Amino acid sequence: MKKMTILSGKGGTGKTTITGSLAALSSGAVFADCDVDASNLHLLLKPEVKETIEFQGLNLAVIDPERCTQCGLCEEKCRFNAIHDFTVDSVHCEGCKVCVIICPVQAIDFVERVCGHAYISETEYGPMSHARLIPGMENAGKLVSLVRQNAKKLAEDGGHELVLVDGPPGIGCPVIASLADIDHGLVVVEPTLSGIHDLKRALELLNHFKVEALVCINKHDLNEENTAAIKEFCSGEEIEMVGQIPFDPDVTKAMVDGRPVVEYAPDSPASEAIKSMWERLASILV
Repeated sequence: MKKMTILSGKGGTGKTTITGSLAALSSGAVFADCDVDASNLHLLLKPEVKETIEFQGLNLAVIDPERCTQCGLCEEKCRFNAIHDFTVDSVHCEGCKVCVIICPVQAIDFVERVCGHAYISETEYGPMSHARLIPGMENAGKLVSLVRQNAKKLAEDGGHELVLVDGPPGIGCPVIASLADIDHGLVVVEPTLSGIHDLKRALELLNHFKVEALVCINKHDLNEENTAAIKEFCSGEEIEMVGQIPFDPDVTKAMVDGRPVVEYAPDSPASEAIKSMWERLASILV
């Protein structure tokens, strides 16, 4: 089984668009949407949910009014301003447990709370593992790990040879979780100065975790000078450039229609470029 995460140094570079198209072009693959804070791969793949799993992240402090003596110590010591009138605000509570420890009469319980849901689904292209974090909740990295574990199990149980992961943006905890036990990391970059900066950050992260890096330039024709700079940098670092996708209005039209661009407009410039990139990726992954 081979596993590849599509990532970038920031959001909006086209990771999900590319992942959706690669899913449509692949056969025998499992898909995982690890951008649990703002999941949107399901908008393209339209999965049918088969199983829903409650995700319990940070615990929540709950004050028992019968045991509480209203001494006010918990409200005084709470650094997140989550306790008012001897009631805990679940949105502001960060689960630090300070109030539980300092309560002189043990009137505060520390209970589990549902922070999101993980889903195991079926799409017309293959099985999919995805999730959604409840707004304001934390522990995205832990939920990403659950999504990855579910995707791996789907691949093992179904005998699938490839897992494609739509990774979160940036270089933080959720991204690190999406890179665990990954063979290749495909970095999507736009030809801008900030894009080049973010590319280097993402490549440093992949290098740190010893994940083989591949690079794809999206909308490469918008700035040929920066595109040339990216190619030169990748060549100097011996990083393989697997694709260049031109700017194409059909990509936006396909997104609005809720379909991968390779199906919405199979002969468009972007679709042809993605197909060419997939042929190269398939040879690498096999």
